[in-house]
Amino acid sequence: MSSTSGPPGAGAGALELAAAVRSGARTARSVVEEHLERIASREGDVHAFNEVTSAEAVEAADAVDAAVREGRDPGPLAGVPVALKDNLCTRGVPTTCSSRILEGWRPPYDATVVSLVRAAGGVPIGKTNLDEFAMGSSTENSAFGPTRNPHDLGRVPGGSSGGSAAAVAAGFAPLSLGSDTGGSIRQPAALCGVVGLKPTYGRVSRYGLVAFASSLDQVGPFAGSVADAALLYDAIGGHDAHDSTSIPRAFEPTSPELGLGADGLRVGVISEMLDGSLAPGPDVARRVSAAAEALAAAGAKVDEVSVPAANYGLSAYYLIAPAEASSNLARFDGVRYGLRVDAPTTGEMQRASRTAGFGPEVKRRIMLGTYALSAGYYDAYYGKALRVRTLIVADFAAAYERFDVLLSPTSPTTAFEIGAKSDDPLTMYLNDVYTIPSNLAGHPAVSVPFGVGDDGLPVGVQLLGPALSEGTLLRSAAVLEEAAP
Repeated sequence: MSSTSGPPGAGAGALELAAAVRSGARTARSVVEEHLERIASREGDVHAFNEVTSAEAVEAADAVDAAVREGRDPGPLAGVPVALKDNLCTRGVPTTCSSRILEGWRPPYDATVVSLVRAAGGVPIGKTNLDEFAMGSSTENSAFGPTRNPHDLGRVPGGSSGGSAAAVAAGFAPLSLGSDTGGSIRQPAALCGVVGLKPTYGRVSRYGLVAFASSLDQVGPFAGSVADAALLYDAIGGHDAHDSTSIPRAFEPTSPELGLGADGLRVGVISEMLDGSLAPGPDVARRVSAAAEALAAAGAKVDEVSVPAANYGLSAYYLIAPAEASSNLARFDGVRYGLRVDAPTTGEMQRASRTAGFGPEVKRRIMLGTYALSAGYYDAYYGKALRVRTLIVADFAAAYERFDVLLSPTSPTTAFEIGAKSDDPLTMYLNDVYTIPSNLAGHPAVSVPFGVGDDGLPVGVQLLGPALSEGTLLRSAAVLEEAAP
């Protein structure tokens, strides 16, 4: 296989396709079949999917077409193919989290976001590959093999939602859903040259998302444009009684805000994420500076801002997230569902099943988290990490008193070669150094493509905002999208 490929598959955006289907200019079936053909032509190289649900997608498309013929509104996503990360429960469809431990499991229900996609007329087209249980930054930790970056097949797509990002970048689907625990939507979005939004914690339902770290996980959209990302976010956002962490207040659509521009916005460039030990590669730093200039040229007031506790985000995250994972993943025991390795006693069966079912990175984080929660170490590690989390929230709150939006890199570098960081977990973890603070604070953030690095691969810049500021973030992202080289 050649290590490089041509530019990712281009195609009409979600807004354009949905409008064409609603007007009768196109059928949903023709849209879905076109995307299935693209998947058939390149999926063997990219490996964005664990499962392509061709028959179910065509059936759903036919239902959309029937609604159009009968004069009913099929919804804002009418006939648009949507790829689903394989940690979102999908009724009757294998949901594996890219782990052997869930071999053969077919959920009896849909995740809330999957139900909302269907209700909006969207067509789930398949389940995308990910780092096992969303633990990774490269989609190399999957039990089913790595996903490759559509811009260069020798490079990673980022992680953990690498399959969802690659599916959009390759033109396999105009939209996809991922989950973001420490950057797993924004980092692959940056490396694949697409838009990725992590919403405010609790703004999108987690019901039916297989948990990694429950106080950090959030579902969000990938798209080829800011307007398409807003379209999908507006379809899945809002309160859900099934999710006890869901924010119980009315949802405000973001799409109407996209054309408001940057005039009068106060933008702070986070100094800690451009200098010192956290500094990105020079080519990425130049793209962030260019993004700041573009926002200033559009009428924003741009200045530097300090968020000191962001320096400790990575350390706190890799205690809090593994601790929550060690608790959440205890349910995969070989008894209730998934893989079971027979043994003489229940204890031996559980040990054998978990040994065979979990991959090395998942085992590493379970052990780290269990240690951090153990007697005698809880206060020294987990308790201290929670105090650092509180400091991060306070530092962001201070920054948002002066600024509406903050700007930083999304990833330290462009996409790296497959295998380049697999043997060094710490180096791999550093890929999330700019994205983790938003998860710890529970705030929204978006990665938007802004040119390329010295190697010609995409660079993403990150916009961060206070809780429930998705409209302002996407409005700012639309300005950068317009100005992007």
